[in-house]
Amino acid sequence: MITLRNVHKSFGAQKVLDGLDLDIPDGKITAIIGPSGEGKSVLLKHLIGLLQPDSGTVEVDGESILNLRRSDLNGIREKFGMLFQNVALFDSMNVFENVAFPLEEKTSLSKEEIRERVLSALEDVGLKNIENKFPDELSGGMKKRVGLARAVVLNPKIILFDEPTTGLDPIIKRAIHQLIKDTHDKFGFTAVIVSHEIPEIFDVAQNVAMLFRGKILQHGTSDEIRNSDHPAIRQFISGSLDGPIQMA
Repeated sequence: MITLRNVHKSFGAQKVLDGLDLDIPDGKITAIIGPSGEGKSVLLKHLIGLLQPDSGTVEVDGESILNLRRSDLNGIREKFGMLFQNVALFDSMNVFENVAFPLEEKTSLSKEEIRERVLSALEDVGLKNIENKFPDELSGGMKKRVGLARAVVLNPKIILFDEPTTGLDPIIKRAIHQLIKDTHDKFGFTAVIVSHEIPEIFDVAQNVAMLFRGKILQHGTSDEIRNSDHPAIRQFISGSLDGPIQMA
C-alpha cells in the first residue's frame, strides 16, 4: 500500500497540496481526478520521490521514501514503472531499443533474454513486428502502447499513469483504457492513473479519489464517487463548471 498523510507542498506562494491524506491499495487501479491545475501530477511525483513534500509523510509498503540516500530511493523506485503523459520515448532509438532500455540499465540479463522479454511485452500490448520502427513512424496510440510495454517490461509492482490518453481521439482513448485494464488483469500490479476522462475513467478504475484545493475531497469505489452527493463532485462529474465549484 502507498500511504500519504498530511502532505503539504507549495511552490513559492502557491499552495498545491494542503494536508492531503490518501491510501492507495495494493493490486487495484486507483484514479486521481479533479479540475485542471489542482496538482494531480504533483501528487503523482510525490509517490515516486521525484518531489519531496514540505511536510507530511509518504510511505510505500510501510517504508518512508522521504529524505533517503539516492541509493535507497532508487531501490524503492525499482518497484515502479511509469507511463508519462508525453510517453517520453527516445527519438534516436527504435521501438525495441526503447523497451529494452530499462532491462539493459537495471538487469544483467543476456541479450537473448532481453530480446524475449521485449518481444513478449510488445505482444502483450498488441504490437508485433514493429520493433525496428522509430517513434516518428508511430501513431499517438502506438506510442502509448510502446510506453506501456516499457513500463511493464521489468514486471514492476506499481505503475503510474500520468494522463495516459491525453491528445488521443475517442476511439483510441477507449482502446488505451481497455489495454490498461487487460494488462492489469494479466499482471496484477498496483496502478495509479491521473485522468481527466470523465465518465470513462469510472469504467477503468476500481477506486477513485478527487483532488480539490489541495486535499482529497472524497475517496471510494468508482460507483461511490460516480454517485456521490457531494456538490463539488457532482458539479465536476457533470461538467457544469460555469461557476465556482461548490464545496457544500
